[in-house]
Amino acid sequence: MYDSEAPFGPLDVWLIDSEAVATRITTGSDWCLIVKTSDPFAGYVMAESGRVEVAPISCKIPFAEHLGETVLAVSEESVPDSRPIALEITFDSGRVRCETWSGDLRLSSK
Repeated sequence: MYDSEAPFGPLDVWLIDSEAVATRITTGSDWCLIVKTSDPFAGYVMAESGRVEVAPISCKIPFAEHLGETVLAVSEESVPDSRPIALEITFDSGRVRCETWSGDLRLSSK
């Protein structure tokens, strides 16, 4: 993001369970979805491209409405060459879909 632009959706999401294990959801350079255990890192500056901030959950993120709920199911979608492109996480009160779209991480609620 540029300093003059409003922030847009997350580049990475970390889901932290009741045992403090963090799972990172992000996209790879080949536009696949990456899901792996990884501790959150600090924000950083990308010179003229702006800055990346790491912050606690915001009410604008679909996961916010499921905070504190147990994950009931997880399903993954892949393309024919086995690259994951989407992940759907089911909670008691609904689902959150994580997917790649032109290399960006997109989150939506169902």
